[in-house]
Amino acid sequence: MDVVLSERDKMVSGAPYDPACPELVALRKRAQALMRDYNQTIFGDVQRAELMQELLGTWNGAVIRAPFHVDYGVNIHFGPGCFANFNLVVLDVCEVRIGARTQIGPNVQILTADHPRDAASRAKGIEWGSPITIGEDVWIGGGAIILPGVTVGDGAIIAAGAVVTRDVPAGATAKGNPARCNIGSEG
Repeated sequence: MDVVLSERDKMVSGAPYDPACPELVALRKRAQALMRDYNQTIFGDVQRAELMQELLGTWNGAVIRAPFHVDYGVNIHFGPGCFANFNLVVLDVCEVRIGARTQIGPNVQILTADHPRDAASRAKGIEWGSPITIGEDVWIGGGAIILPGVTVGDGAIIAAGAVVTRDVPAGATAKGNPARCNIGSEG
């Protein structure tokens, strides 16, 4: 007997899926309502923890400065001791894992979502994604963009404004567009 996957199951597995299906629309609306509420709070408001626990797959007490934007939220997993500055955007159609003590600068984009390259296929509305894994003790500078399917190793540095299209080894510094790595160098 063939197993029929839901559009949500297809999405999180990285298979092509229909984002207009009712289940995914409802999940995005839920995330939007939680983000709206969170983004109207300020540091120290007690409801912040409750909102993050409800929105995210794993929160672990991460400090996330508002505004914060996600597609679904439930596919995002923060390790303990993480910090995210203002205006973090995470398109989490697939899983995003952020390791312990990772620091994220302002205006960073972490994007698991991907789309067809030809216009006719894009017009059909189908999309897919690839998971992103960010190791422990990573620093991501302001305005950096991490694209679908990337893994960033422990202790790596992503320079401000870098566009990361490929995996970054542990301890490396990635900078530029597209980002290139210098192993064991901060410059």
